[in-house]
Amino acid sequence: KNHSMYNQMWTDAMAELSHLLTEELPAEPRRPEKDRVVFFQHLAMLYVRYIQIFRTLETVYDLVVHPQKRRVIRLLLDGVMGRVLELKNEMVEKEFSEYHYMDDVIFDLKLTPADLEIPIPRFFLHECSKEVQERKTMLTDILKMVEITESSEVNMKQEEAIKIIQMAERARQGRLRAKLNEKSINMNRMYKTKDSGAAVAEMAATCIQKMWRGYLQRKRTKIAREEEMIFLGMAMDPKYLMPCPAEVTADAIDDSTRLKRDAHEEIFQKAAVTITKELRDTEGRDMSETKKGQIRQWFFECRNTTGAFPDYPDVEDGGSALIFVEKNPQQVRLQPHWKVDFILRC
Repeated sequence: KNHSMYNQMWTDAMAELSHLLTEELPAEPRRPEKDRVVFFQHLAMLYVRYIQIFRTLETVYDLVVHPQKRRVIRLLLDGVMGRVLELKNEMVEKEFSEYHYMDDVIFDLKLTPADLEIPIPRFFLHECSKEVQERKTMLTDILKMVEITESSEVNMKQEEAIKIIQMAERARQGRLRAKLNEKSINMNRMYKTKDSGAAVAEMAATCIQKMWRGYLQRKRTKIAREEEMIFLGMAMDPKYLMPCPAEVTADAIDDSTRLKRDAHEEIFQKAAVTITKELRDTEGRDMSETKKGQIRQWFFECRNTTGAFPDYPDVEDGGSALIFVEKNPQQVRLQPHWKVDFILRC
């Protein structure tokens, strides 16, 4: 597995997603489907195809090490998950059931039932673990700040304490006396038992043989049942349950890729902070002066064209961002009042 393979998987998922969007949003709207079965089959087909895209994007997002690519993939992944939920809700509304039979769709797409399983995204566990650790740290800090109040001691009289001790001692003596009586009864029973001779020994041997033969037969029956299930293909051979060397190697590569991914993400976060600080220190003042100059130039152009300054746009309407939109001062003459609407129409 290499990075080019994950890039190719991403490309294939994007191509399939583009086809789906073209089918769902055609140039000419489709006529409403009146046949309920046909409509459900269409929904089921879309549902299965979106699940395949989700599984592909989830794998790519987990094993791509490029931080910027992962952010783009995450946006796609969130959108696909939302679409899967929408289709599921629509299928439930149409079928009045949360369980659907999509054997025809699986057969047409040449998939297996396992391909319809929706795995828990691995980034849920990874990113939530950080949040849980931060919450634990925060709770620990809060508990350290809170003063633990000592519980007030309960006053007890000497007579009450003596009564409690006496009750506990009597209970202990009673339990010990009961054990001694039980032992003495068992000893007397052993001494009173008479030797019945060979008949008792033969009966005991028969009982032991019966239990041992039953155990052996149950064991043989279990082995025969397991062999039959393996022969019929309904159970996995134990030798195939252990991961093969190729799987172990692939898992090790995936783990190393995740470590490299986390390292690149940390470098990206630090670089973003550093570059932002450098831009503010070096180019922030020049950028601010440039924008102010553009604003002044626009107001002067409006005054030269119309003879009056327009009102500055409100924050709710976008503020100075509206001024940087390309506009023609000649359009000012069409406005009787110098309001924000003037700037918007310019």
